[in-house]
Amino acid sequence: MARPTIKDLALEAGVSVSTVNRVVHSPETVRQSTREIVLKAAENIGFYGVGSIKDSVSQGLETHRLAILLQQGHRMFYRDLGNALKRAAKNFSGANVELELEYLDDLSPDNVSRRIVAVGENTESLGVVAAEHPLVSDAITSVLANGTPVSALIGPLSARGNVGYIGHDNWKKGRVAGWAFHKICRKPGKIGILLGNHRYRNQEINESGFRSYLREHNTDFTLLEPLSTFESAAVAREMTEKLLREHPDMVGLFVSGGGITGALAALREHKLSDDFVCVAYELFEATRSGLIDGTITMTLSYPLEIFARETIETMVKAKKAGPDAGAQRVNIALDIHMSENV
Repeated sequence: MARPTIKDLALEAGVSVSTVNRVVHSPETVRQSTREIVLKAAENIGFYGVGSIKDSVSQGLETHRLAILLQQGHRMFYRDLGNALKRAAKNFSGANVELELEYLDDLSPDNVSRRIVAVGENTESLGVVAAEHPLVSDAITSVLANGTPVSALIGPLSARGNVGYIGHDNWKKGRVAGWAFHKICRKPGKIGILLGNHRYRNQEINESGFRSYLREHNTDFTLLEPLSTFESAAVAREMTEKLLREHPDMVGLFVSGGGITGALAALREHKLSDDFVCVAYELFEATRSGLIDGTITMTLSYPLEIFARETIETMVKAKKAGPDAGAQRVNIALDIHMSENV
């Protein structure tokens, strides 16, 4: 078939050839709604100049400058989330989204608070994954005072102002983990608990929900005192080995924080019984492998594409609503994975 011409495109869009030419060469002289009609028609017929028409449509759209601070880029979950956020920004409908994405390797409160203030000065809406700390709260307060909305991702954050939240209902997430142990363990016993850092409010709330469920439904379980991994695989491995050494009768492990790859290595070396239950968070290469070989029983995960899309949409809403509109809050549904559905 012959390649579609400008005349074919004009016919498909219901406009004149001169209008199509102006969309391509002088887009500022054509209404935005007409540009969008021509773009749709170009995509329908496979017009060779569709890229130029997309640029034309883009020029007429509002632009939103967003910035998101994620945690360590070497961690697979945050790399996957960052890539999903880039796709969501690129595919955002009805406006241009310029996304500045930064991974923080140094998670000290000093560094995190400095980056919040620095990045917050040059964006219209800020998203942050961070631990709760007075320095972090003060930094967020400073950004809010300048009229820039701030949204906490994954774990809630507080400040002297309205901080949005986009993430799981962490109390319910912990209760789902409790349900898993209650229903899957063949008999009650000791459960080890790993968390990253007590200052991550999502992990503290997860543990609260976890204990709440088992306190309500099965008090025969013994929940061991949580051990911190500080989001480190090496520390998680050490803490898991410590639990297995000191509590050889342990029936399960709840990994509520970072370092799952280290915990997996320790569990595999120990060659546990088939009825040992491990519940962890997030689905990526390492946890998928753990589910398949039976080391992990269940993961409670973010649906990353949905989470990323909701994050971009919510941050844009926060920017457009202005500082006096109150915080935007969005609960993201849980994805539950086991060996049979990965």
